Amino acid sequence: MTDEAYLFLLDDADVVLGVAPAAVGDLACMDTTAVRAWLNAQGCTAASPRLRLVPPEERAVVPEGAERLPVPLSEEELSRVRHRMAPGTHARVEDELLAYRDCADGRDELIARALAAGVPPHRVAELTGVDPATVTAAAGGR
Repeated sequence: MTDEAYLFLLDDADVVLGVAPAAVGDLACMDTTAVRAWLNAQGCTAASPRLRLVPPEERAVVPEGAERLPVPLSEEELSRVRHRMAPGTHARVEDELLAYRDCADGRDELIARALAAGVPPHRVAELTGVDPATVTAAAGGR
């Protein structure tokens, strides 16, 4: 499997395949000389409703014969593309998972700070909902 996503042009803008790059937000690849030259050669702009983007694992949906260009995406950009392509029910749950990831990021450091400040481990476990053994492990065995 390739690690590159694909930009491609649809013959019919009403066909729903992939995602419009503009709907994903800023993508570094869209500012590259290669992409700008490719768009220019196709006679279209980055805002064209015919321009679509798919992640590497979805490249099979690109219609045969469609003009296409492989583009590199960062992990964060690729995650946004996948999120935009997800069905509505998946997208809502993915939003919750992203919110959880964001609030859980730095958990161990926060636990260590709380313990260093004198908050007892049982209270940290109570406030966070984290298992007491996890509190101890996150604090480096304190």
